[in-house]
Amino acid sequence: MSEVRFATPADASDIGAVHVSAWRSAYPGLLPDQYLAKLSASRQAAFYERAIRMGAGVHVLTQNQHVVGFSTARRTRGNPLGDGEIETLYVLDDYQGNGFGRNLLQASAGYLAELGCASVFVWVLRDNQASFFYEHLGGKRIASSFTRVGGNQTPQTAFGWNPIDGLLGGQE
Repeated sequence: MSEVRFATPADASDIGAVHVSAWRSAYPGLLPDQYLAKLSASRQAAFYERAIRMGAGVHVLTQNQHVVGFSTARRTRGNPLGDGEIETLYVLDDYQGNGFGRNLLQASAGYLAELGCASVFVWVLRDNQASFFYEHLGGKRIASSFTRVGGNQTPQTAFGWNPIDGLLGGQE
């Protein structure tokens, strides 16, 4: 049985492990191999534990009480791309294609809507195969830029939903 809920500090270790596993699976060829090899689940866990304790919008998706995915979201101020940002969304490979990513995305969007956000966006590495996922859920390409990851400038694309209701409506 699957469940999406707000993360607790006790989830941080599992979130860190999912983060590292998802990056190593999604980004070979997009990010330097050496950078991916040096990712640390314990460092990621510490980061997410602090974020959760500070009240960040972190959701986990559990399958049979095991964390298999997570998302983070925050309100933005003065950002022309949207009122809220989905900062991360990762689901372990074995659990993709079951609607879990959509469930996490909608949970984060719901959280942002409760904070008063009328629009939302997410940045995705341009060559990431997950781009189709955001388009499938109604995301529109609204911007492009570069981000520095692993010492390299990496192209990225922003997908947006304005109004946020288009995402909350559960489009398929």
